[in-house]
Amino acid sequence: QVQLVESGGGLVQAGASLRLSCVVSGRTLTSAVMGWFRQTPGKEREFVAAISWSGESAYYANSVKGRFTISQDNGKNTVYLQMNSLKSEDTAVYYCAARLSRGQIVSWSSAGGYHYWGQGTQVTVSS
Repeated sequence: QVQLVESGGGLVQAGASLRLSCVVSGRTLTSAVMGWFRQTPGKEREFVAAISWSGESAYYANSVKGRFTISQDNGKNTVYLQMNSLKSEDTAVYYCAARLSRGQIVSWSSAGGYHYWGQGTQVTVSS
């Protein structure tokens, strides 16, 4: 059993920064991959970024590459998403997710491959 709890969302102006956190509890495998997804009303869940629990590999959606950075701190059992140069298009509920098998990096963008999900945290970017 794995439990994920996100925090750090809020209301900010375009160009500002936010740092999201995801605390992981329960059983965690060394092969686990941690991902961030986002969703707006009426749209499918969209991949944002993912990282192996070991921190060796990271993968980003083209829409956030160069602006967002995913990282992890095993000592704190926490995964982070540093979001810089935020745009109104980034407004969404952001979800933390975990999958138990590493697989190919390109597969990390598929929401269906993840086994556990957090409750989400709202990020709103005003123009």
